[in-house]
Amino acid sequence: MSSEVKAPMVGKILAVRCEVGQSLNEDDEMFILEAMKMEMPIGSPSAGKVKEIKVAAGQSVESDQVLAVLE
Repeated sequence: MSSEVKAPMVGKILAVRCEVGQSLNEDDEMFILEAMKMEMPIGSPSAGKVKEIKVAAGQSVESDQVLAVLE
C-alpha cells in the first residue's frame, strides 16, 4: 500500500534528504521546508521505501502538495 508525503504548508524545499529506493523508518527526515522564515523538517509518516520523489531543492510548494510517495 502506498502512502503520500505532503507539504504541511506553503513554502520552499531547501533540501531533499532521501532518494528513490531508500528504506525509511517512521519519522526519518525526508525534506527540509522553509516556511515563514523558519526551517521545518518533514519526516516519513510511516516505515517504507521511497517509490517516487516529486520535488527538488529550491522548488516552491503549495499546502498539501505531494512531495513523495512511499510503498
